[in-house]
Amino acid sequence: MDKKGFHDLLMASFKSEDTEEWLDVHFTRPIGLVFALFWKKPGVHPNAITILSIFLGVGAAWMFLHTDITHNVMGVILLMFANFCDSTDGQLARITGQKTLIGRMLDGFSGDVWFFAIYAAVCIRLMSQNIPGIDMKWGLAIWVLAFVAGVMCHSPQASLSDYYRQIHLLFLKGKAGSELDTYRQQRENFENVPDDINPVMRLISKGFYFNYANYCHSQEKRTPEFQKLKAVIIDTYGDIEYIPASVRNDFLNGSRPLMKYTNLLTFNLRAICIYVTCLLNIPWVYFLIEIIPLTCLYVYMHRQHESLCRRLFNQIKEKP
Repeated sequence: MDKKGFHDLLMASFKSEDTEEWLDVHFTRPIGLVFALFWKKPGVHPNAITILSIFLGVGAAWMFLHTDITHNVMGVILLMFANFCDSTDGQLARITGQKTLIGRMLDGFSGDVWFFAIYAAVCIRLMSQNIPGIDMKWGLAIWVLAFVAGVMCHSPQASLSDYYRQIHLLFLKGKAGSELDTYRQQRENFENVPDDINPVMRLISKGFYFNYANYCHSQEKRTPEFQKLKAVIIDTYGDIEYIPASVRNDFLNGSRPLMKYTNLLTFNLRAICIYVTCLLNIPWVYFLIEIIPLTCLYVYMHRQHESLCRRLFNQIKEKP
């Protein structure tokens, strides 16, 4: 493929300038596209690449279990390749027209597995080490810290960041350019899984739709002002596709500055923090980064986005 053809494919793989991170644009996505073109020739399915990324991510966790520099460098390399695969599966799906909801859900699930495995590995690694500054082992206390960092901080931060990016893309490109899903849609998908398919596939499909519906429900529950805005848009204009340009631009102008925060709360910054803290043999610091600065970022982003939605809701309601 010539250079221009590669560049055109690369540009087509970007969702928008607002929602792409610098590191992804200049590093991850070009490498991911090379891999996608490589795997396209033998006809490998995108979901197979996603599954490969799970093994690479778990392999990285195994390496981070150790304290020596060699294992940790190998952990960095494996997690980087897991991330390349994460970029590859989406690009391969777009190139081959094999983009599916199951693939999107599996893609999200793979990242959860990576981080769950890494958190567990770090906890096992630290249990027998002393807490800095005192003569006491971390023991079970590190699992408590990891639970707070992972379940109470990381998970809501990542899910809401993804939601805000999809909302932004909905206003920017319409439904065709966004992957914004709803609890109602996914609950219907869960209930409508056919009874006459392979029992194993039925069980897997049910599980995916059930978990994804709950994921969407969590996003919607935490964004009441956006839900009100969406409802008034549908009530007033019929659909998001038909809103006036002034309303669309008002939303995008308010949402665009927040995209840098959504990008910070996704994979790249977390991965860099894991790399640095594990290589320096202070991985407990990563949990503190999740709990303090990233949570502050999350709270600010959430408040600003809800405030934007509240203002636009009042604007539309006040119009004659």
